[in-house]
Amino acid sequence: MLLALEGIAGAGKSTLRDQLLAATTAEDLGLGHIGQFSWLSLQATRTIIRLRAGRPAATADHAVAAARSDLELHARYNIAPALSLGPVVADRLTLSTACLLALVHGRPVTDYVRHLAKVSAARAELTVLLTTAPELCHARLSRRATARRFGEDPPTAARLADLYEQAATAWTEATGLLVLRHPCTTEPDLDLLTATCLDRLRKSASPTARI
Repeated sequence: MLLALEGIAGAGKSTLRDQLLAATTAEDLGLGHIGQFSWLSLQATRTIIRLRAGRPAATADHAVAAARSDLELHARYNIAPALSLGPVVADRLTLSTACLLALVHGRPVTDYVRHLAKVSAARAELTVLLTTAPELCHARLSRRATARRFGEDPPTAARLADLYEQAATAWTEATGLLVLRHPCTTEPDLDLLTATCLDRLRKSASPTARI
């Protein structure tokens, strides 16, 4: 099973990921972990780095082609081998890439979701979209020692939060796959999200789930 954690910076993705990794280790579920990009194509990597810095590619078509190329490599050389060993959690994946493309190039995020969703080998069976309020996310980020990145300032983060909502709807329409939307604001939120993900991971690991 491939599980994707999505949401704006500061939403709680890393906290949820770490709690899931600890919980699955305790249960011997063997949860693997991957990131958003493969970084296996120099040409695609150059474009992705530009996008992550808020700088557009030569054209929107060039940007989405680079993103899809990287996702195809990710699916073949990172995701598939990891899934052969057991369930995998991705800290950001397709929805985050689609939102980044829409933010930088301005085209509807639904177009990017539909295009990237065609890489079926990279489709997450469950996507968790953390809908934590942008104001709280900003407060969390302000306590970090690292410099702020593109997309983390309050106005852009609010725009991204809206794009994620649109992307989640487009993802389910394009793939029929579930997106669980929930904030990660309090400890009970974190516990609920962890329990929900663990339940799905346990079911995917059961012998009957493989029949």
